[in-house]
Amino acid sequence: MPSASPKRVTLLGSTGSIGTQALDVIRSHADRFTVTALSAHSNADLLVQQAREFRPAAVVIGDESKYAAVRQALAQQPETEVLAGAAALADVAGREDTDVVLTAMVGYAGLLPTVRAIRAGKAIALANKETLVVAGQLITELVKQHGVGLYPVDSEHSAIFQCLVGEERNPIEKIILTASGGPFRGRTMEELAQVTKAQALKHPNWDMGAKITIDSASLMNKGLEVIEAKWLFNLTDDQIDVVVHPQSIIHSLVQFQDGSLKAQMGLPDMKLPIQYALGYPERLPSDFPRFSFLDYPQLTFEQPDRTTFRNLPLAFEAMRRGGNAPCVLNAANEIAVAAFLRDQVGFLQMPDIVEECLARVSYLAEPSLDDYVYTDQETRRVALELVKI
Repeated sequence: MPSASPKRVTLLGSTGSIGTQALDVIRSHADRFTVTALSAHSNADLLVQQAREFRPAAVVIGDESKYAAVRQALAQQPETEVLAGAAALADVAGREDTDVVLTAMVGYAGLLPTVRAIRAGKAIALANKETLVVAGQLITELVKQHGVGLYPVDSEHSAIFQCLVGEERNPIEKIILTASGGPFRGRTMEELAQVTKAQALKHPNWDMGAKITIDSASLMNKGLEVIEAKWLFNLTDDQIDVVVHPQSIIHSLVQFQDGSLKAQMGLPDMKLPIQYALGYPERLPSDFPRFSFLDYPQLTFEQPDRTTFRNLPLAFEAMRRGGNAPCVLNAANEIAVAAFLRDQVGFLQMPDIVEECLARVSYLAEPSLDDYVYTDQETRRVALELVKI
């Protein structure tokens, strides 16, 4: 049954792939959700369009040079406060008039707003995996300290979360994250040396933003998800496995101590995990397309090629090292992917940059939040030097 009052949602990263799909979900359940605040990094036109439709109490444009344009466009909407910059983004994440903060920003930029939201006691619908990659121990400690819900939006982690509902007394033996394999599954190193940005941006199953699409092609996305899963589900390093499943129908699996496996299945559509995270613990009705086994008579599985796609073993290595190593991994990768998208480095140079940064940036076993901020900055400096070499 519907709750007495709609759930109030702050959506950070409302103009990206996850953000626009989240607004589709909210639009479909206008009796269940209202929008308190919206943010975008630089897409001012779409942010204004969204603000005019959903009429939130606040909007934040990350790019401060676009503040005047957004403010002018919303001048006839006095109920919506227009803000700009990183500090405003963190502030809006902790607003009193919100129940859940959906973090759909890309990359490290999602860390500080998520910290602010948790400290303000807000439930988190987490689509920004980098938050847990960079500072998993800190975030999980804050979640416990403030007693907030943390609901994963990534399809793989949502699948694990759904499989664990009702299994609170049953220890996990292992989780298995599935990967599509990306557009270059089966390619050799020689072939990968020649791939173009346009080829890497064509994912076979999912419609995603540029950064995550490149990460999927290089298997770094799966590496980041491995680290995220460790913290989300309180796992040891050897309890996480990855299997390539090209059809992307089984979104991930849990193996219990009796040997049984539970899987969550469905068509590759991010609206489903978004809706599950926002509506939890209820499963809200939807008109999403339904899966049919007759359309997929064969589901196949294979081992990932860890020799050719070196980002995956690099992520496992960073997870095992712990401390600030995953923060280094993430920052180096963000610089490498941005350089690849600008045609400054080749596809195979991206893991080279990540590996070199892991070797050169100082290791800290027990970093504080300030240490994570410094590590991120230092890694980006080193990575940019490597890009220019």
